[in-house]
Amino acid sequence: MDTKELAKIYDPTEVEDRTYQKWMEGGYFHAEVNPDKEPFTIVIPPPNVTGQLHMGHALDETLQDILIRYKRMAGFEALWVPGYDHAGIATQIKVEEALRVEEGKTRHDLGRDAFLERVWAWKEKYGDRIVSQLKKLGSSCDWDRSRFTMDEGCSKAVREVFVNLYEKGLIYQGSRIINWCPNCTTALSDAEVEYAEQEGHFWHIKYPVEDSDEFVVIATTRPETLLGDTAVAVHPDDERYTHLLGKNLILPLVGRKIPVIADEYVDKEFGTGAVKITPAHDPNDFEVGMRHNLEQIRVMNDDATINSHGGKYEGMDRYEARKAMIADLEEQGLLIKIEPHTHNVGECYRCGTTVEPITSKQWFVKMAPLAKDAIEVVEDGRIRFVPDRFSKTYMNWMENVHDWCISRQLWWGHRIPAFYCDACGETVVSKEDITVCPKCGAPVRQDPDVLDTWFSSALWPFSTLGWPEKTKELDYFYPTSVLVTGYDIIFFWVARMIFSGMEHMKEEPFKHVLIHGLVRDSQGRKMSKSLGNGIDPLEIIAQYGADALRFTLATGNSPGNDMRFYEERVEASRNFANKIWNASRFVLMNLELDKIELPEESALAPEDKWILSVYNSLVGEVTENLDKFELGIAVAKLYDFFWDSFCDWYIELVKPRLYDKENAGHKTAQQVLCYVLVNSLKLLHPFMPFITEELFSFLPTGEESIMVSAWPKYSDELNFPEAEKQMGRVMDAIRAIRNLRTQMNVPPSKRAKLFIVTDSADVYAGTNAFFEKMAGASEVSVQTGMDGIDENAVNAVVEGARLYIPLDDLVDREKEIARLNKEKENLLGEIKRVEGKLSNQGFVAKAPAAVVEAEKEKKTKYEDMLAQVEESLSKLQ
Repeated sequence: MDTKELAKIYDPTEVEDRTYQKWMEGGYFHAEVNPDKEPFTIVIPPPNVTGQLHMGHALDETLQDILIRYKRMAGFEALWVPGYDHAGIATQIKVEEALRVEEGKTRHDLGRDAFLERVWAWKEKYGDRIVSQLKKLGSSCDWDRSRFTMDEGCSKAVREVFVNLYEKGLIYQGSRIINWCPNCTTALSDAEVEYAEQEGHFWHIKYPVEDSDEFVVIATTRPETLLGDTAVAVHPDDERYTHLLGKNLILPLVGRKIPVIADEYVDKEFGTGAVKITPAHDPNDFEVGMRHNLEQIRVMNDDATINSHGGKYEGMDRYEARKAMIADLEEQGLLIKIEPHTHNVGECYRCGTTVEPITSKQWFVKMAPLAKDAIEVVEDGRIRFVPDRFSKTYMNWMENVHDWCISRQLWWGHRIPAFYCDACGETVVSKEDITVCPKCGAPVRQDPDVLDTWFSSALWPFSTLGWPEKTKELDYFYPTSVLVTGYDIIFFWVARMIFSGMEHMKEEPFKHVLIHGLVRDSQGRKMSKSLGNGIDPLEIIAQYGADALRFTLATGNSPGNDMRFYEERVEASRNFANKIWNASRFVLMNLELDKIELPEESALAPEDKWILSVYNSLVGEVTENLDKFELGIAVAKLYDFFWDSFCDWYIELVKPRLYDKENAGHKTAQQVLCYVLVNSLKLLHPFMPFITEELFSFLPTGEESIMVSAWPKYSDELNFPEAEKQMGRVMDAIRAIRNLRTQMNVPPSKRAKLFIVTDSADVYAGTNAFFEKMAGASEVSVQTGMDGIDENAVNAVVEGARLYIPLDDLVDREKEIARLNKEKENLLGEIKRVEGKLSNQGFVAKAPAAVVEAEKEKKTKYEDMLAQVEESLSKLQ
């Protein structure tokens, strides 16, 4: 217990950094292999090394920290593994941009090795930024175990996996259609392509039949790819084209002969039933081309300009070439019509550029064999998604998964461990770097490409724990307990971790996947740089404190659903922090205890039993909610209990005993107040770690930190249903009297006698002080009949009792009648004015419907108010 006095006002800026330092020095975040405890493990979704904390991170890390702090207090050996991702494309683009702006150079001017030195320097400069920002949020990660996807251990794991999969035939090199980003100039996996509706066109083009006046009409949304057409396909049962099968068409603008082929891929009901086939630029055409042994003619360079196969269009950008080709087709009479067409177009998830499908020699992971176990582990419940609906999203993707393109035309990342011998043509895939060919002894060159960033992230749950070495940490902490992540990376990351865990560890990587939604702005829009609507969590923390931000993010959260971020809610959370602070300060000012313990049950008053029973139920419910990942529900219950039950009721109910040192219940009131406060702070700690730690240090707990104190447990001994029922009735009576006084505009200072007519006098035994303190009673009479009650007394009915207050005790009758008559006169005037408007046909006919409706609503409102005034008058007269 701290001997210094608690500050009058809570100042997060004064408390948070000091408290975090205390936790770090105490080593409370660190977890070790402990056979006496059950492990609970979370691996952080590694933020980009160049990243800055955004609201999505803040939500993600807050949810993880709530779970890890709860489990740590609940007696688990709780490990939260931190780290960050090298983020191939994102990081390389940032460094290239800095190079261009500051020095006017490209990475090619520096060369690979010198450029990579620059990226490592960038990583050293900015890599710790996200870590310090996570600390600001209160993240209780085990920083001693921090990892980086390109550190020595993770890099070793990547080489191990690549070689193992290659030797099993599950990694192969092949020329396939891949998604290509012309801006990032690299291949993208299917998961890295986002689809958006774009306004486009269908261009209907004539393809002349060789040695004939006949022609075939095809429709395309990408006329520039016509340069790479190697056939036109029709359905084998389409009688319109049977006579053309085996004949050639003359490719417009190019003059090359291309065959008419029959393939069941073609939908004869769609369009003209004839489809241009461009194997190098369309995934379906690629498959058709493989079946018919068609040539693949790639007509674009890596930057989406037309290459040497484009003739006069060579060097033009793809869209520039499109315009020129359409003009030429029109001039040659080969363009029949243009139709507007809205279609889904793939875009690079990094830069938003329209993706170009092209054939390219790339490295792939064969997915079908790996998907089998990854499907089974979700089907049989070994891995559970929360909420469950996301398991369907996952299953649908896994059941239809394509081979994963894992090579990227970048320099920053894990370089593909494949070595080529130009002398004898040998390809060697090796866990160690080699310089000479093992077959002929000639020098070898390494594949210049790097692996997809997600290749290393997929190994994160086990590579971070030491794999491929058989470490004691891997044996103890794996499989991890829960993965917390957004629904937007189920395909990128979650699916790949699952099949990687099953393949390399023969065990699922985690038991649960807790999916959260996006944090949107107050209008429901996604936060983005382009909209300028991003909210910096660090600014919110600086203004309101980390606890207020965390509490807001937890309050608005339900698994899988997006949430809107309102700054007003953060203000409300800060107000709650202030409420906790002020209530704790009040308790401390009235505390004479040196330890926390409850008295014997016989010493407990009904209000003590009531708060202990309500608190006890709260412990059971919140614990169950947290175990079910219902964090938003748990935090709402904590808020209601602390603000309403504890502060607004219990503290007020026990003030008379606290202030009267001669009262037999004086010490008991302190003991119960202190017990409930300390344990409520423990329940709140995972959500609001800083304020709860600070307050805990002032209370007589005898413990060094709330972080490592025991989580409260439900106890049958604190279950007092009768006291809950009794106090519920007393509180209902107090509320009813307060409502009466409010309706009659009675000032709080006005005292009045209270009669409680009931057959259950025992319910109200010993409660006079409550009614005097909280309901403005000058004195209280509990009786079975109407003796002494004036017939004009105002009354209210509650369960098992009727409450009466003499009218003259509440108001000056003459003054109140005069006030009500004045109000009646005003209301009659307003009703007359509105009726005049509504009876004016000109107003009703010409005014907008909304205005007329508003006047009707006013009339109803005034009439209701008039009825209430007249009822009040009738009671007074």
